[in-house]
Order: sequence, then structure tokens, then C-alpha cells
Amino acid sequence: MTISVSMTVNGKAASGNVEARTLLVQFLREHMGLTGTHVGCDTSQCGACVVDVDGASAKSCTILAVQAEGAKVTTIEGLAESAEKLHPMQEAFREHHGLQCGFCTPGMVMSAIDLVKRNNYQVTEDIVRHGLEGNICRCTGYHNIVKAIVAGAASMKAAGV
Repeated sequence: MTISVSMTVNGKAASGNVEARTLLVQFLREHMGLTGTHVGCDTSQCGACVVDVDGASAKSCTILAVQAEGAKVTTIEGLAESAEKLHPMQEAFREHHGLQCGFCTPGMVMSAIDLVKRNNYQVTEDIVRHGLEGNICRCTGYHNIVKAIVAGAASMKAAGV
């Protein structure tokens, strides 16, 4: 049995027919071709699948595509204005070497943006470390990720995003 689903993804109308059990992450990757959202653990532990749903970060491996009916979804692909103009948080990750293999990076960036906004652009290293408890990185040791998010918060505030 398939169900029709429609939502806005990265500012554009998106729709498709999915099985009732299709996860949002599967819809984004397999139906929309947006492979920046990763599936890392299949258990909602790692945070590699984090996207923004209606203004809040969410693990897209825990949401059915039909639950996102009518939602506004932003993925990592929807952040940058262009290849030359990254979102301030993406730029901060690049500048501060907040990535290594890059697998967890999309989820980290999406989680970081939500964390910064929820804290009114005022984040400390402690706030960031606590706020990233739902995201796992197996490569970096988090030090540069934390530095990147603190710097990214200031850049986001200055840019008004």
C-alpha cells in the first residue's frame, strides 16, 4: 500500500508515493536524491540523519515520511546559498577543521544551527558539548567541532541567520 506525501524540502515543493513505513530519511535520500542526510546507526543514536523540520532539528530516521506531511524540511543541501557562499555554520566547520571523514558532519551542522538558535546565539563550550550529546563523531574527538560551533554562533548572529 502506498501513500501520497507532500512537503516543502529546501524551499521547494516535494511529493511522492511511499509505503506507510518509509522513514523521512529514506524519502529524502531515495525519492529526493538528497544524500547529504546520512543513515549511520538505524537506532536514532548517532545523529547523522538530523534535518530541520518546521524550525527544529529532528532525527529523520525516527520520523515517518507521512508524519512530515505538509512540513517544511531543510537538509544540509538547503543551507548554503551557493557552492561559493556557505551557511555561516558550514563555513565555521571548514575554517576550524570541525570535520574529518565528514560522515557525521551534516547532522552535526544541522544540530549545531538548532542549538545556536535555541540558545539565542549565546553558546559556550559547555553548552555545545551538552547539546551535542545526541550526535556521535568517531574521528575528531569533538574539540574542533566545539570550536567551530562557538565560532559559527557568532557568525550566524552577525549574518542575521
